[in-house]
Amino acid sequence: MTSSQAIDPHMRAALELAAQARAICAPNPAVGCVIVDAGGALLGRGHTQAAGQAHAEVMALRDAAAGGRAVRGATAYVTLEPCAHQGRTGPCCDALIDAGIGKVVAALQDPNPRVAGQGFARLRAAGVEVAVGMGAHDARELNIGFFSRMVRGTPWVRLKAAASLDGRTALPDGQSQWITSPAARADGHAWRLRACAVLTGIGTVLHDDPRLDARLPNVTRQPDLVLLDSQLRTPAAARLWEVAARRVLVCTAVQDAARHKAITGRGAQVIALPDARGQVDLPALLRELARREVNEVHVEAGARLNGALLRAGLVDELLLYQAPVLLGEGAPLAAIGTLAALGDGPRFEWHQVRRVGADLRLLARPPGRADF
Repeated sequence: MTSSQAIDPHMRAALELAAQARAICAPNPAVGCVIVDAGGALLGRGHTQAAGQAHAEVMALRDAAAGGRAVRGATAYVTLEPCAHQGRTGPCCDALIDAGIGKVVAALQDPNPRVAGQGFARLRAAGVEVAVGMGAHDARELNIGFFSRMVRGTPWVRLKAAASLDGRTALPDGQSQWITSPAARADGHAWRLRACAVLTGIGTVLHDDPRLDARLPNVTRQPDLVLLDSQLRTPAAARLWEVAARRVLVCTAVQDAARHKAITGRGAQVIALPDARGQVDLPALLRELARREVNEVHVEAGARLNGALLRAGLVDELLLYQAPVLLGEGAPLAAIGTLAALGDGPRFEWHQVRRVGADLRLLARPPGRADF
């Protein structure tokens, strides 16, 4: 797979545009498009808009048209195969063909079964030259959740935590504000924003009363909130209800119409997914979220839910902010129980390590987890 350092500057620019789309385009994939002439001069650029609005290719064509720049015979660099189906918008491959584009350089084939090579086939049948593969690794990472939903039938689950050097997420009395720096907290909000849904548990709601929204400048959409509340104990005055214009899904193990109504009266949806132990069936929940077009799940929860997800092997990625401080006794990152041997614990590999403010941001994945 191609690294971002080895690709054409036009594809790199398209990848940068795709990254800008992540905050607004869910559940669609984040795609960028750059159109250049035979000499490499920029004609048009664009990225995916909100669901139901224009895709990257159409935005780039509009940009060229707005500037009076002809695109016939030009090359379009796009980070994902142009779509070939009529969804919320028309087929992008047809828009490129109608505009007279001469060549398409695409990073990846679309994993969506409704596309899956058909866009490339339509382009080639119309005489458009197609090259695939440049920037594939970077493009896939930008849309790891979309690929997960399309290929595995489940979202990509990212578990976020802020911890001390000795792995504590709070003091024994629950104090946790703030272990990490303002820069790390702002970065965490950006990861919330790129997700389709934020997942938490009732314990976190009862103890911390968080809003769990993305508090950044110029936010135009909030990720859904998914709350695991097995016994429907969510308070009517909880701060999570204060966030406007977001969907709230409460997952429970209780089959009780009256108790469901108390939650739905707040505008939330309630689904009962009990397992044999009277808890929420976590694998079934992930399948349900995929059905609801959730690509990435951003988990911000307490040790109990974190531990349950880890023990079940449902965590695809750890997003850990580590502060250079020791806290001693306190709350652990996850309650995974007592291990009989060192090799019994959930095992991860480092994916990325970066400094954010005074802290480290660590991304780790189970071995081979992204191989789908």
